[in-house]
Parts: sequence; structure tokens; C-alpha cells
Amino acid sequence: MSDNTTKNIFVIGSLNMDLVIEAPYIPSEGETLCGSNFMTNCGGKGANQSAACGKLGGKVYHCGAVGDDAFGSELIENLNKYGVNTQFVKREIASSSGIAVIIVSEGNNRIILDNGANARLKKEDIDRTLELARPGDVYLTQLENPISVIGYGMQRAKEKGMFVILNPAPANKDILPYVKYADVITPNETELAIFRGRSALFKAGVPTIITTLGSRGFEIAKNDGTINLYPCPKVSAVDTTAAGDTLCGGLAVGISMGKSIEESAIFGSTAASIACTRRGAQQSIPTIDEVNAFIEQQRKKVK
Repeated sequence: MSDNTTKNIFVIGSLNMDLVIEAPYIPSEGETLCGSNFMTNCGGKGANQSAACGKLGGKVYHCGAVGDDAFGSELIENLNKYGVNTQFVKREIASSSGIAVIIVSEGNNRIILDNGANARLKKEDIDRTLELARPGDVYLTQLENPISVIGYGMQRAKEKGMFVILNPAPANKDILPYVKYADVITPNETELAIFRGRSALFKAGVPTIITTLGSRGFEIAKNDGTINLYPCPKVSAVDTTAAGDTLCGGLAVGISMGKSIEESAIFGSTAASIACTRRGAQQSIPTIDEVNAFIEQQRKKVK
């Protein structure tokens, strides 16, 4: 960004209701296991990233789809609570909202997803949303909606001069023809392997790859050959459900405020570390004030 004016953020992505249960371990085939601490919370990678943008100080619009059920109403209301503009979230008649069943064990998670209304996102929904977009605005998307629609949206965003961030999760190689429209792609290590590594993504046209490395932080690799590793704050992880989404949201907010990719990713990674210390998805994401207080606390420890 060439100026200090905060840009708008447009998140195109899924909204899911998460059904979460903790387990002492992941059950084997045919095994029934007693869990604990069951909870429902609003999630979906797209909605999580919108919530992160809103809580971390961004001006964000969400484009997506929910069902005509009670979950759909709750998903919309929850994003509104975090300051997200939901005028582009449509209600699909005779469709359920997206559902994610999440098993949390020893701070890590396993997820089973039913896309529901997320599968009904259309290209015209993208067009309607981007009527408000301007050059320099930030476009953030993932892969829990139809790939052809996600790819179309990336292309349209790039044509409008937006800064495009792709979180390629869950990994789907059908997105490869469209990654050339991304300014930054943010896989984790597993997703990067599915896409056959950095070299394959660079060859496909991606200029910058931010690979999240869990407790080891993240890595920024650029197609000019530079690779830098950035550690994250050390915390006691309780639930990693929304950690990657929090980093993506923080990255988008930083870019929207004119910060560099590196500064923005560090900010997002710090917010993600805080999120790991809390249970749930959107409710685990810290606010901008909480991140600033955490950063100040870390500085005092160093002194």
C-alpha cells in the first residue's frame, strides 16, 4: 500500500456451526469413546477469518451463504457482533447451514465437514459483493466453497486491483489454475505438501508463500528465492481450531492498514498464539487491544 488509509477487507468464504467435543484420544474404527466439554460455536474458515478481521480492527465485509435454519441466524448475528458487515451473506431456502463436527484431543483437532449452504455460493454473489471494492482493498478467501466460484472471485478481485490472499484450506489441487491471481498464499505444512511444495506454487504464479508451522511459527518464501523463518510466541495450547484463520485475519488487517507482508504476518501470528490458549473458534480470537497488551507483556519479559 502506498498510503496510510485503511482499506476495506472482503472475505469470501464459509460459515459453519461447529459441534465440538474433547476426547482423551482419537477413537479407532468402531470404537465408542466418552468425551467431555461439548460445546457449539460459530465457525467456518471464512467466518472465522471475518471475525478475526473484525476483532483485530479491520473494516470487513463477508460474502457467503447460510441455510434457512436457526444455525443460519446465529451465524449471521455472531459476525455482526464482531463488527462484520453481513449484507452479502445470503439465506438459502430449503438448505441447512454448514456443519463441522470437531474432535479436540491434546490440543489438536480432527474435523468432519458438511458444506450445506456453502456449496450454493454463486459467481453472481461475488459480483454483487465486489461492486463496493476499490483498488488496494484486501480480498481474502479459502476453499470451503465451490472451487470454480472461489477461483472466479480471485480473478475478479485481481482485475479490480485488490490485494488477494488465498488460504488454500482444505487443500484442493483444483484451485491451482487460479493461484496466479493471489498475491499471497497461506498453506500449512500438510497443504503445502499436497500442492507439491513451494516450487510448484511458484511455477503456478504465486509470488509469496506464508507457510504456517504450528508451534514453530511461520515461514515466508518469495519467488525471488528468499526464505525467512519467523518464530511465534510460546504459549500453552488448549485448542488450535481457529489459529490458522486468526493468522490470516491478522495478515489481512495488517495489509489493509498499509503494513508490509512481514509485519502483517507477525501481527497475525501473535494473535493466533493467543487464540490457541482458548477453547472454541471465533470466541477464541483476541481483540486488537488484547493483542497489544500481550505484545507489551512480552516486551517486559524480555527486559
